[in-house]
Amino acid sequence: MMNRIAIGAVALLALVGSLTAVNAADAVEVATPAAEAPVDMPRFAPSEEDFDAAFVKYDRPPSALSVPDHAVDLETIEPAQAEDLGTGIASYYGKRFAGRPTASGEAFDPQQHTAAHRTLPFGSKVRVTNPRNGRSVVVRINDRGPFVKGRTIDLSRGAAEEVGIVAAGHGTVQLALLSD
Repeated sequence: MMNRIAIGAVALLALVGSLTAVNAADAVEVATPAAEAPVDMPRFAPSEEDFDAAFVKYDRPPSALSVPDHAVDLETIEPAQAEDLGTGIASYYGKRFAGRPTASGEAFDPQQHTAAHRTLPFGSKVRVTNPRNGRSVVVRINDRGPFVKGRTIDLSRGAAEEVGIVAAGHGTVQLALLSD
């Protein structure tokens, strides 16, 4: 092994030596960008009139909009009514339970916005809000629990990330039952 390294080192020194022995008269001069004369390149510079003319069609409000029949009128839509369920402690459960059946029979997916609650009917939608940061998420009840004293709701990891309780593992939340 040492012989190979020594031979490689000698070959490298010979190569470097041959490169430094180049005659200065044989050197080729390479032009650098700084040495080149400036070239007039055509540039795109529309006149102010051309620029303004390009946007004229956007200065007018659109005439008759074609709105599909299934479109929702955002001016008249009413938010879902919510029944305040109070505050409680939320925790979360994650990938250890992934794929296992929940109490409702569906497979648990930690990234879905689902939750476990002791008494709410399966399929109920609950808005969970973290009062410390104001972030909220709507979850669907699909499991029973939590089975730890003092906890009110178990969120999936995806929902817990949305409200910001993953780092602490649990946190105080406000709950509101949403009506359909």
